[in-house]
Amino acid sequence: MDFLADENVPRPIIERLRKDGFAVDSIVEKSAGLPDADVLAVADQDGAILITQDKDFGELVVLRRLPVVGVVLLELAQLPLEAQVERVAQLVASHRASFGGNLSVVEPTRIRVRPLTATGT
Repeated sequence: MDFLADENVPRPIIERLRKDGFAVDSIVEKSAGLPDADVLAVADQDGAILITQDKDFGELVVLRRLPVVGVVLLELAQLPLEAQVERVAQLVASHRASFGGNLSVVEPTRIRVRPLTATGT
């Protein structure tokens, strides 16, 4: 399963996931400055799970039902960056199969999963 990292995902998280063997594109590397709806469209077209720290994506995929394969929303800002990197790396390694079709909210001590009505390809 491929991932697309939003502009706000710290570079060390992207680098760690790549080091661990995951295919991770970065919107900064592909098309920096895209509006959120367009970022979702890129993720959907690429068949990628979007990783972001932007809560606006929750509204776009839950309320507006924009198509996307899945979204991983990181709510880890209260953790030091090194701990964020480890949390995301462990989560992706152990839960990546459950990301498709869901909005997965990652917190320091738990993961909340909400099924999406509209999913992408």
